[in-house]
Parts: sequence; structure tokens; C-alpha cells
Amino acid sequence: MKPLNPGDPRQVGPHRIIAELGEGGMGRVVLGLAPDGRLVAVKQIHAEFAHDPGFRERFRREVTASRLVSGAYTAAVMDADPEAESPWLASVFVTGPDLRAAVDATGPLPAEAVRRLASGLASALTDIHRAGLIHRDLKPSNVILAGDGLRVIDFGIARAVEEAQELTHTGAIIGSPAFMSPEQAGGGRVTTATDMFSLGSILVMASTGRGPFSGASAPQTLYDVVHTDPDLSAVPPEIRRLAEPCLAKDPARRPTPEQLLDFLGPVPSETAPWPDAVHARIRQQEAEVRSVLSLPIPAWRPPAKPLPEKKSRAGLRIVTALVAVAALIGTLVVVIQAITSPRDPGTAAMPVAEALTLDRLRRVDACTVLDGRYTEDLGTLEPDSNPISPDRCTFENSSGLRFDLRLGEPVVNGGIGTTNRTAEGLPLLRASFSGGCHSLIPVTGTPALYVMLYNDTSVGDECAVADSALTVVLARLRTHEVDRQDEPAGVLPLDPCALPDAAVVTKTMTDVRAVTAGLRNCRWSKDDERLEVKVQRSLYVDDGAPVDLGNGVVGHVTDDSESSCRLSWPHRTLPDGDAEYVSVWLHGYSGGRACERVRAITDSVLNRLPKR
Repeated sequence: MKPLNPGDPRQVGPHRIIAELGEGGMGRVVLGLAPDGRLVAVKQIHAEFAHDPGFRERFRREVTASRLVSGAYTAAVMDADPEAESPWLASVFVTGPDLRAAVDATGPLPAEAVRRLASGLASALTDIHRAGLIHRDLKPSNVILAGDGLRVIDFGIARAVEEAQELTHTGAIIGSPAFMSPEQAGGGRVTTATDMFSLGSILVMASTGRGPFSGASAPQTLYDVVHTDPDLSAVPPEIRRLAEPCLAKDPARRPTPEQLLDFLGPVPSETAPWPDAVHARIRQQEAEVRSVLSLPIPAWRPPAKPLPEKKSRAGLRIVTALVAVAALIGTLVVVIQAITSPRDPGTAAMPVAEALTLDRLRRVDACTVLDGRYTEDLGTLEPDSNPISPDRCTFENSSGLRFDLRLGEPVVNGGIGTTNRTAEGLPLLRASFSGGCHSLIPVTGTPALYVMLYNDTSVGDECAVADSALTVVLARLRTHEVDRQDEPAGVLPLDPCALPDAAVVTKTMTDVRAVTAGLRNCRWSKDDERLEVKVQRSLYVDDGAPVDLGNGVVGHVTDDSESSCRLSWPHRTLPDGDAEYVSVWLHGYSGGRACERVRAITDSVLNRLPKR
């Protein structure tokens, strides 16, 4: 994953681009954020294909077919635009290394992991072939090893690329020679059996580190694929029984994906399906993604609309007159509404799923969300002038309504139930606390955290009022009117999980991953050991032993023992007397000298904070 260059586009269609993932023969792949908040891998087609009208038609046809593919072992296609200047396709982003990178970095997979790989690949091909597609370029770099299994990518697109190159590059052969079928290498008829030959080659590579045909050059490899037997000498017997039938030269003698699944039988499910070293690389990539998402993300802009066709002069004069009349009527309507209506929640600037991401919520001033008059049943609401947390605010009106708004918090007591109500198109949930009524909706991508509206009064229909208030909250969060006016030196917008250096954390606690425990609270846990990093805003109390952290920063240590230590320090003092401050707390630590480890983690955090 690489940062974008200064001249790179920051939006492709409706997807905001935040990093580069790689580049291949077909095009460039970038990491994007979809309008609904999901991460997507966006592939932009190279210009040499984009300028071929025939390619666009084939690409359009293949995209339509690809949308039919869905399953647990494929990365679904979410969006595409074959008509764009640079045609593009967006699919669900899957965190994890591809099989080629994983084997190169950590070595061949053990036999049980290769069996799981075979089952996943056969299941993926079942879904792809059922949609009427042939992958045609199934290879290790198109197989992603995710934390919960595998995903096959780039299905249904290779056919469009192959046809384009056949038309534009005489004699060109598309695909990876070491993982092609004999009929592909020899220019014969390609069927679904082609993908099964590639599957067999992948199993050999996964278990030995090299493919069954490894000539000194591409032409030699292609010759071996067509004319020589595969090299299976280093393949474990239990894997050879799976791979060898797939590598038959005659397509009719190869098993189908369904037959391979029957032969494999049930494969036990595992919470960690791959070797530990592979899961370590998955966690590393997850940390890289969190780090990228913690940086400022470009504002979403609606995709440009195509220019209208030219009209005759007479038609243009009529349209101009009609527009002028409509503008006058519109102006009158706006004036009348401004005089007679409650204040509008604001003009929506982003999709609701994007408004509910952690990155977005960290930039919201909670006390501006319901400040004012918005609906008949809420009246004029006044915020608490001294909230105890930047993520919370209490609002009241003269009729006795009192709301407690909380952004990005877990439900720590009571259960969560469903309702038959929606807000901004999303289903509302209900938290079962005693007294009042509490409406909530999950944070995008972090279902353990919620935007919550607590109504602890008995004015009117408690739940109806709570749901109405949360509906207004969601509409307001979609606008930039609720953005906190922080200085560049502020730490409140930062992701606490991205603040410590991962290598420093690993020296303290091995084999752990960061878990977002709150909007500004990150946690690493292993057995009874726990590390927490928090970013806070409130009155800073300098109790505990002072510690000079350098550059004029003085922190304070509390809870000091061999197994526990908490170090807090003010980042900057605010005009109202409160402060933004950070705390690092390690407790239940079995390694002894907890404060030494906390100090090392603190130093790595300080290096990543903005200058005051």
C-alpha cells in the first residue's frame, strides 16, 4: 500500500481514493471509500484498452455478468463505469496478502492449510461458473488470504482483456504461463475446465513454493504446460491426490469444482485458517489501512454529470425563460419557508453511511448536532454548556424534554433489540435500559459502537420522540454544519489505534491486534494483559508523579506498580480551561517494570502527534 502522488485523482466515480494498492497489466488498483462507508478496491483500466470501442462493449458485458457472482469465497463487484474516460470497476476490498506474497514471505503452507485452500478455490469456482463465467487467469496473486478464509478476485474480467489483446496484439497470450492450461497455452478452446487446471497448479505452488511448470523462460514454460508432465516430486501425497487429476492435459479428464469438493469432504472451520505468520501479515495490513483512514480524507463530491446535448436557439430561449420563472418561484418558496418553517437540519453533504464512520464522528462537535429548532415535536433545544466528554452532549427544551446524545460508544449494560422504524433509510435499534427510551444505530464498519440518543423523560411517546430526535441527528451528521472547528494542532480527530508504533506495542505484547473500544479509545488485550490508549478532552488534573517527556511536555504517572502503569499528559490547553490530553495505560502486565514499557509506547505516540 502506497500513498497517493500529488497529481493522482482523489475520486473515481462516487468513490474517494485514499491509497494505491498496485498496478498490473490491465490497470492500476487503488483503495477507495464507497458512499456507504465500505472499503473498495478500484481498478482503473489502462488507456490502451480505454481507447478501443470494442473493448468497452466487452467490458460492459463482462461487468454485467460479474455482478451475478456472489459467495463467501469471492470479492463481490460493487460498482463500475465502462463509459468513463478511464473505465473502472470497484469490488469489495479484502484485507490480507495474496497467496503469492504470503508463500514468498512465510514459506509453503502446511498440508491442512492447502486442503482448506483447495476447498475455498473450488467453492469460488462453483459460484463463478454458475454465473456463466470462466476466470481464465486464476493464479496465486488473484487469491487473497483473509482472516476468515480466502477470496478470489478479478473474476469475469480476464475474458474482456483477452479479447481486446487478441484484436490489438497479434499472437499475444494473456495470463500467467506457469498457471495456464494446455488449451490456453496452445490457443485451443477454453472451458470451465481451464480454471480447474489453474487450481491444480496453485495447490502445487502453495505446498512447495513453486509451480508444476517452471521453465527458464515464458516460452519454455508454455511448452512444458502443453507437452511435459508436471513436477510433483515435492508435493505431499495428500495434496498430490488433489492436484494431479486437475493437471490432466485432457480437459475432459479433470474434475469439476463440485467433484473436488465431494472428494475433499467437510473441511473443519478454524478461527485462524492460515499459519500464524500469515495472520501476522493480515494484522499488519489492517494496521496500515487504519493508519491511512486516520489521515484527512478528501471531501466527497457528486460525480460530474454529462453535458446536455445542444438544442436549437429557439428551444434554448424557451428553456431559458422557463428556468427564469422556476428560479423566481423557487426564490419565493425559500423566502416563505424561511419565515414560517423550523430551521432545516441542513443540506446533506455526504451519504449517511459515510456520516457514521469513526473518522467522520471524531470530527463532529456533539453539542452542535441538536442545537436549535428542527422539528415540531422537539422544539428549541439548548446544549449543555459544559459537557464532560467531546463525544457526548445533553440537550433540553422548555417543555421538559432532555436528550443525552452519545457518538461512537458501546452499549455496556442491557441488551439491544430491533424496531420497525427507520431513519435515513437505516433500521433503528432499541437499547433495553430501565426508564425512558433509547434509540441507537451502529457505527459504519464497527457494529459494537453506536450513535445513541437517550430519552430519559416521560414527555409524550418516549420512543417516538427518541426516534424522531435520532432521525434529526442522522440528518445533521450528513452536513458539515456540525464539524468541530479545531486547530490543526488538535488531537481529537486522530485514531488512537494508529498512534502507537506497532513494533513498540509488539515488544510489549506479542500476537495482539488493536480493537476500537470507543470513538477515542483503543485497546490491545492478551489473556489478563491489557494496553489502552485514549485521547480525551476535559479538565486535566495533574495528579500523580510528574514525568518530563521532553520538548516542554510534562506527564503524570498513576497506578504505578510492577504490573500496572498509567501515564497521562496534556497535549494543549484550550481557551475554556479544558485540555486535550492523551493517556497510555498498561495493566495486568506479566513482564514486570510496566512503567518502562508505558514510557516506550508513550514516546512512539508523541512522535506521531501534531505540533502544538
